Amino acid sequence: MIKILLLLSMFSVSVMSAFASETANKPTIIALSPHIVEMLYDIGAGEQIIGTTSFADYPEQAKSIPIIGNYLRLQIEKVISLQPDYIIAWKSGNPSDDLARLKQLGFTIVYSQPNSFKDIAKEMREFGRLTGHKAQAETTAQQLLNDLDKITRQYQNKEPITVFYELWSRPLTTVAQGSWPQQLLNICKAKNPFEHATASFPQINIEKILLSPVQLIIQPLSINQTDKEAFNWQDWQIIPAVANKQIIQPNADAIHRMSIRSLKELTKLCADIDKTRQLLLYKKTL
Repeated sequence: MIKILLLLSMFSVSVMSAFASETANKPTIIALSPHIVEMLYDIGAGEQIIGTTSFADYPEQAKSIPIIGNYLRLQIEKVISLQPDYIIAWKSGNPSDDLARLKQLGFTIVYSQPNSFKDIAKEMREFGRLTGHKAQAETTAQQLLNDLDKITRQYQNKEPITVFYELWSRPLTTVAQGSWPQQLLNICKAKNPFEHATASFPQINIEKILLSPVQLIIQPLSINQTDKEAFNWQDWQIIPAVANKQIIQPNADAIHRMSIRSLKELTKLCADIDKTRQLLLYKKTL
């Protein structure tokens, strides 16, 4: 009887030890941006997220994660009550004073700031090591890089066409060097007449666009937006893109978030740009 009790005791200790080890290898996370949430789900760590910010709505499971703030302000008390093992913050997208306070309170903060697809792969690997999903993160990151290389090679020798990227309609705003969308245009071989503007997101008046032979207008829309919120280009038939009905509307939520979804949307974007390219080449033969 004593031997049986000893065996049961040893079994219980072994199970508890294994459980503690598993828990330690899969720490809890507060993810402070939609793109961080998507990255964590992409590497299999989504269930470890215990708090996030507004607009973290993908994948579907992410909608049930408790909201602890937005890009303007974090609810420090909620963070304290959740006691995360790690806080993954968006370096340029979260309030720095709130992050400084959380750091003073003893929380471990890891920063995310992907400026390219290669950065996404790098961060995935880092988050994989952090969350206990190293193998899946490595596989996912490598697949992303392989897909990126394939898309880049597919379009690298294409003839550039001139595009206008409408980031926002009021005021009319576009993108330039240093912005996330500009690298997408470069990969698709699309020429942005405002690429070398001094600001990454310059405001543009319509007169400047009229001076450029814009052949395609890219007008990303969020799932929460409607055509009424976009710029009305139909009043400007003098623009070649408008006259030729060459206006496309990519999924803004997917293309502007630094994640695997952005690469998938890039594939569609390059294909749509190439359709306009082929149309222009065809018209030259007439």
